[in-house]
This record gives sequence, structure tokens and C-alpha cells, in this order.
Amino acid sequence: MLLNIYIMIESLSLTMLLLIFGVSAILIWLAGIKLTETADILSIHFGLGEALGGLILLAIVTNLPEIAITVSAAIQHNMALAIGNILGGIALQTVVLVVLDVFGLGKKYPLTYRAASLILVLEGLMVIIVLTLVIVGNQFGSSVIFHGVAPIDVIIVLVWIVGIYLIGKARTNLPWHQLGVLPNSQKEKRGHSKIKKYDLAIKKGTSIQVVIFIFALCSLVTLVAGVGLEVTGEAIAKQIGMTGVLFGATILAAATSLPEVTTGLTSVKLEDYQMAMSDIFGGNAFLPVLFMVATVISGESVLPQAHKTDIYLTGLAMLLTIIYICGLIFRPRKQILRMGIDSFIVMIVYLIGLLGLFAI
Repeated sequence: MLLNIYIMIESLSLTMLLLIFGVSAILIWLAGIKLTETADILSIHFGLGEALGGLILLAIVTNLPEIAITVSAAIQHNMALAIGNILGGIALQTVVLVVLDVFGLGKKYPLTYRAASLILVLEGLMVIIVLTLVIVGNQFGSSVIFHGVAPIDVIIVLVWIVGIYLIGKARTNLPWHQLGVLPNSQKEKRGHSKIKKYDLAIKKGTSIQVVIFIFALCSLVTLVAGVGLEVTGEAIAKQIGMTGVLFGATILAAATSLPEVTTGLTSVKLEDYQMAMSDIFGGNAFLPVLFMVATVISGESVLPQAHKTDIYLTGLAMLLTIIYICGLIFRPRKQILRMGIDSFIVMIVYLIGLLGLFAI
């Protein structure tokens, strides 16, 4: 039956495919916003906070569209689209910080100046470490797989779990002055925007049962819409003569990043700049974990199948992350076109990087 659905989708006209793709993107956008809000409320209500379980839950929730696309692509053995969406998504989600800098703070201080924290530097370094493992994993042969799991995929998952555990410990026990918080950064404690969402829900009389129902419903909508993006996206790419890697790294990745844009802008408006950047870095560090999901479902090692364009995107994502890490350390005050110098450089590097992607 699943195969028949894919065949039916591929037979649709380009106009109809674009319509379904657009509706799926809008559903992911709207559901993703509510999903993140309810996840924040649930984490506060059940006392998860910055605990390891809470961080893992939030990482999974905010990346449900990518999870749905990866699972759907792995079932079809369409690894090019899955890999392109994961690695291209990391680069594009980093560029979301440019949007937050421009439209969130405007002519105020740059985002990295306000958000400056050693914790964010550690989170950025974790992204670099995980992406380094992706490049290492690409060098192994497809035959390096045991009991349906590739060793490098397991290593990436373990490094990610240990990384968020250590960062969670650093948030409360970092042996630096004021836990690495610098002068003139955000006024209130990191994560205060989540507490405000919880307090607002309580004031409105919203019961926890209603929150759980909304959370479950939005999760289902996000998963279904994610599959809709994947199947229509593949068909669109074929009809317009675009490779799965390029489509997954650009248009598909942009569609799945819409919730991050909105929730990030909300955090910035509430002056929780550190949480806005942390959500992006946290999501980027989690995405390579999906390679293990794809390997288990498809029964074949995925990372060795990554093309040079995928590794190119990985390097681009690492470069963009390093630029923001430098911004967090040096905290430049100067702005160019309503954005910090680091955001301006990220935007230019990303655009040049896309041109290079077309050239490969």
C-alpha cells in the first residue's frame, strides 16, 4: 500500500505537488510552534527543566519533521534525500540565527553580544565534534555494520548523550565567574521564557491534560506533514531535475526550519537570547543522531553513502558554527545591515557556499 501511495504522488502534476508541499510546510510551521510551547510547559510541570531527559525530549520534539523525513526516506532507501536533509538542515538552521539577529534585535546589540555565555560556546563545540564524527564515519565502507547498526552511528549517539549531560552539568557547576555569564548580556536567567510560558498557561486555567492532548496532536500532525514533505519533495525534485541532495539541503531544509524561526523570534522578543541560540545549537547537534535511525530502518550503513556534496555541507555547517563561536567569544558590538558582524559573515559565507554546492 505504501508503494502505491508513492506511485500515486509521483503521478501528480507539479502544481498539485507544490500545493501539497506548501500545505505540509504550513502545518509543520503551525504545529511546530505549539509543539515547542507545550514541550516547554510539560518540562516545567514535570520538573525536567535542564535535566538530561528534558534535553533529549526537547531535541526530539523540535526535530520531529526531520525525523519523519528521515524515516520515510529510509523506508524507500532514498538515502540521498535523507542525508541531504540532515546535513543541509544543520547549515540552514545555523543561518536561522541571522534571521533572529536581524528581526529579533533590530538596531539593538547583536545577538551574540546579548547571548554571550561560555555554555553556548560549549554547545557550539559539541556541534563541531558531532559533525567531525560524521566526516570520519563517511570514510568507512558500507560493509562496516554489525547486527543492523553501524559502529560510527552508535558513537555519534553516545557522544551526543554525554555531550548534553556535560553541558547540563556545566550550566549549574561551571567553575567560571558567574557561570560564564558576561556583563551586558541578557538580564534574566537563561530559560526564563519557558517559565513565562508555563505561568501564562496556568493563569489561563489550561489544565495539564489539555497541554498533553495538544502536544500529542501536534506531534501527530508534524509527523504526517513531515512525510508529506518528503514524498512530495522527492517528486518535485525529479520533475524539476534537481538532485535529492540539493533539494534536501535547500528547499526541504528551509521548510522544516520554519518552527525554529518562529520560536527563536519568540525567545528573542522575551529577551531570552541564550535560549534562542541554544535551541539552534541543540537541534544541530541532534540531527546526526538520525543517521542511526536511518541505518536501523534501511538495514544499510548510511554515512558511507554520503556524497561529496554532503561532506561539503558538513564542512559548511562547521564553518558557520565556528564563526558564531568566535562571535560569542569576542562579542562584537558593531552592526552591518541591522545584524552583528558574525551574522553578516555567516550570511555571506552561506550564500557563497550555496553557489559552491551548485558548482559541485
